[in-house]
Amino acid sequence: MYCNQCQQTAKGIACTTRGVCGKDEDIQSQQEMLLYGLKGIAAYAYHARELGKRDDEVDAFMHEALFKTLTNVDFSASDLWKEILKAGMMNYKAMLMLDAAHTEHFGAPTPTVVNTGVRKAPGILVSGHDLLDLEELLKQTEGTGIQVYTHGEMLPAHGYPQLRKYKHLAGNYGTAWQRQKTEFAEFGGPILMTTNCVLIPPTSYKDRLYTIGVPAVEGVTHIADRKDLSQVIEHARRIGDLQERKGGQLSTGFHHKAVLSLAPQIIEAVKTGKIKHFFLIGGCDGATPGRDYYTMLAEKVPKDCVILTLACGKYRFNDKDFGTIEGTGIPRLLDIGQCNDTYSAIQIALALAQAFKVDVNQLPLSIVLSWFEQKAVAIVYTLLALGIKNVRVGPTLPAFVSQKNWKFIQDNYGWMPIGDMDADLKAMLKV
Repeated sequence: MYCNQCQQTAKGIACTTRGVCGKDEDIQSQQEMLLYGLKGIAAYAYHARELGKRDDEVDAFMHEALFKTLTNVDFSASDLWKEILKAGMMNYKAMLMLDAAHTEHFGAPTPTVVNTGVRKAPGILVSGHDLLDLEELLKQTEGTGIQVYTHGEMLPAHGYPQLRKYKHLAGNYGTAWQRQKTEFAEFGGPILMTTNCVLIPPTSYKDRLYTIGVPAVEGVTHIADRKDLSQVIEHARRIGDLQERKGGQLSTGFHHKAVLSLAPQIIEAVKTGKIKHFFLIGGCDGATPGRDYYTMLAEKVPKDCVILTLACGKYRFNDKDFGTIEGTGIPRLLDIGQCNDTYSAIQIALALAQAFKVDVNQLPLSIVLSWFEQKAVAIVYTLLALGIKNVRVGPTLPAFVSQKNWKFIQDNYGWMPIGDMDADLKAMLKV
């Protein structure tokens, strides 16, 4: 990088000031933490704005906080921590705003079962997060015989009644973002990528990949207007019938309104000892070693415990049959939705805390997160800003959080890295 104050070019540690002229690595780390969080807030605010929602306070904060990421503006660690926590609260507002936008436009999600096979018919795969793009595709393909499938973080779309009403929303194909090079190649039809998590495509499906909205890839056709998806639709027609594939079933749609409608049964089950503990296991999936921890943890969670999950980290275990809490009919696995539906998870926790007249941190609830891209980073700051303690994260800690800043989080919030899975589970069940 180039340091505009000392006029040196820094490569590695060649510049003794590391390109920030007197600023230590912890201040630099805080500014990077803030910048990553802003990217997440911007994503949620963008989706909400596309659905007609905006918040002046969130917009103003984006300007203020982005200014603070300049290299020579803020050298105060305490001030930057306040800004990071403020980012957490602004992200909370952005998620609330997006939740309202989604439920007002698409209806409140309800639990549903989603097929994972492929029908013998022309088909289009939709990946990313933007439900409005999916709705437009469903409208424009209605009555054509073309089947539409979700991928990755689009799975929760099946929970929304205004999307589920389209009979050609055929199911979910594939899993998390890091497997798209294999899954997109195998799908056979065109793919519409609506948001981030797009990988540079190989030749096996590059000509079948389309981007829309914010994402774009060199050499890939970009759709300028969601009101005209004719290029993707015509491509599906040209390819014709996809190879039929048998699949299983996944459940989704456990929005906080749906879960809280079960509140009396859940509270009674806790009081009678039928539910001993709640686990929130979710976050961003990835290909790095150590992520089988989350699969093994979910599998070993006792049968008198409920697992909440969200984001694409759920694909580590959401294809398994966890059954129900004995004698209650309450599902043991509740897929709350996309990463932004952390808002729903927070509402569930707050409602339980209120019902039992305790602080959230006193609930029999353990949170285990898989690390993290920008939107999930913003969620981490929301949890910190709300005072949520004793969260486990892994499989590795982010490089942009310095050791001193990580120690601040540990000392003030009790957060910790994941360790031995069996030992972690034993410790969590003692809470």
